[in-house]
Amino acid sequence: MHPPVRLVAIDMDGTLLPSFSQTISPRNGKALKDLQDAGVTVAIATGRRTAYTAPLLADLDLRADMPLITSNGAVTRTLGGDPIDRSAMRASVARGVCGLLRPYGVVVFTRDRVGRGEMVLESLEQAHERIALWVEANRDAFEVVRPLEKALADGDDPIQGMVAGGVDEMRKAEAVLKASEWAGGCACVRTEYPARDLSILDLVPPGVSKGWALERLAKRLGVDRKETMAIGDNWNDVDMLEWAAQGVLMGNAARELRGVAKMRGWKQAPPNDEDGVAVVLEKVLAQHVSAQA
Repeated sequence: MHPPVRLVAIDMDGTLLPSFSQTISPRNGKALKDLQDAGVTVAIATGRRTAYTAPLLADLDLRADMPLITSNGAVTRTLGGDPIDRSAMRASVARGVCGLLRPYGVVVFTRDRVGRGEMVLESLEQAHERIALWVEANRDAFEVVRPLEKALADGDDPIQGMVAGGVDEMRKAEAVLKASEWAGGCACVRTEYPARDLSILDLVPPGVSKGWALERLAKRLGVDRKETMAIGDNWNDVDMLEWAAQGVLMGNAARELRGVAKMRGWKQAPPNDEDGVAVVLEKVLAQHVSAQA
């Protein structure tokens, strides 16, 4: 029997957000707010950068000190913008990775700044072919630099990289990176959307992941892993689902990942399009109220 949840980390795409939507449903939004009001720390844990995450939460009347774990764990800030934690990849490693992974898909690097130049890539047109909605939503933050290595000067270390392409291409890219000389300076985590033949390979500093960031956040808050819940739907959520003693996988997760969930003992929530997060959080809230009573 687990103790009451004091900290819950929730993935964004495919978990808190409905499919093909950038709007959190009223039920999910209410569940976040109600749980916060009950004294539980609610955190977002996403591969998105902070500037692409915070606006989705802006109209939900959530606390300004709500933690946002972004860029797959590389940056943690509050919803109000206060810094909590940060890690960066050496620019020299990022330059080497560019040359290695360029043949496999669209390569993008993110820098810890606001506005144009926050993200750098070589071709908006190439990116638009693969991830059009993402490109349009982030157009004001892009800077086109050819070759990309010119944007990665020593001392201007990126917080995250990304390669996007087909599922098979990104699996090949992951294998190539792990076998390369750059593997010691750059870790990767894969997110897949098989129905769209789209995969994203996130490039992060070694050891950095959502799970790593969640563990550090819990320590700061004085919360034990047994009191921590994590909710996610994809491969880049695995580390935090494993670290949190109360892991929950969404019902819309890939079949292969649902098989992993059974072996690891993670619970399963309804799909994201059925407000699966709210279903889980409403149960957490009921248990919290009962424990207080």
